[in-house]
Amino acid sequence: MTPESFSPEAMLERLVSFPSVVGRPNGGIIGFVQDYLTRQGVTCHVLPGPEGDRSNLFATIGPADRPGYILSGHLDVVPATEPGWQADPFVLRTGGDRLIGRGACDMKGFVAAALAMVPELLRMTLTAPVHLALSYDEEAGCRGVPHLLAVLPDLCAAPAGAIIGEPSGLRPVLAHKGKAAIRLRAKGVAGHSSRPDLGVNAIHALVPVLAAAVAQASALQAGPQDQRFAPPWSSLQIGTVDGGLALNVIPDAAEADIEARAIAGVDPAGLLAPVVAAALATGITVETLSTYPALALPPDHPLAGLIADLSGQIPLGAVSYGTEAGLYQAAGVPAVICGPGDIGRAHKPEEYLTKAELQATCAMIRRLGTRLCA
Repeated sequence: MTPESFSPEAMLERLVSFPSVVGRPNGGIIGFVQDYLTRQGVTCHVLPGPEGDRSNLFATIGPADRPGYILSGHLDVVPATEPGWQADPFVLRTGGDRLIGRGACDMKGFVAAALAMVPELLRMTLTAPVHLALSYDEEAGCRGVPHLLAVLPDLCAAPAGAIIGEPSGLRPVLAHKGKAAIRLRAKGVAGHSSRPDLGVNAIHALVPVLAAAVAQASALQAGPQDQRFAPPWSSLQIGTVDGGLALNVIPDAAEADIEARAIAGVDPAGLLAPVVAAALATGITVETLSTYPALALPPDHPLAGLIADLSGQIPLGAVSYGTEAGLYQAAGVPAVICGPGDIGRAHKPEEYLTKAELQATCAMIRRLGTRLCA
């Protein structure tokens, strides 16, 4: 039976049709990709995560025992509950040159191009492999890919590099900030607000810790700086605070989510240390929501030069958003960001990728394959 093939647009249509929202089971989209690659004769490794209902996927085209390059993408998307959608966000539609749907830009477009190029890569005589690494729950703080990276040495020779296909206008990006996020939980004793002596106000218990977070945010502006980033310093912010039922009820529970973003060379979790210390000193519990390191690829690294050649664009020093690239780097795999689309379209209604951007991504992957035949 002839293997089923897809045009890049048809592949993107199929991928978008799976509502693979972050934090939910992803067996449907993983099963589709596995079946497609298996039909092409490509061996796939489906790698279940500890959650039990979602998996990463790793596949290799070419000789796995030689250093090659990873095309890395995440299959999860943010929820599509914004009121601005003009049609079902999980049905890809065309508007002029735009391919509109949740995940079209962030980042199923890159994955669609990589998958659509598989038959062409298979026809090449690759002397070094192209790997596909597809992860889950990136949108929750890169929670899935660490489990893939943990077993990577068992799957292939040490890769020469990884291309993280996050939206960058197909311009190589050499650095991004790291991130750590925590959730604070305070417990109190409920009661009527007229008798505060008989209750314990959980929101009041949070206030000293929130004050420590504000102080740390101010202090970081005077700390180490890296002018490649905007802002050039590490940052910290209180993102959400939740608690209380009514004005005349003493709140018995309160929560706050806090994040820190670190310039290269700074541990993002360490930036939260004063907040964590203040919380533990007052009996407030701390849960780590996510953490990933910064990316810092030297401009003279061979991977930077390779991707500049393949994309035809001069590398950009840094971006402020985060990706899985820092985790690849921490695992010993040089990494660079280079994917189609604009990050400004991500996480918004009417998210789109253009047909030209999708085709340009296929062309870049084709050039990579050709280079690996030399």
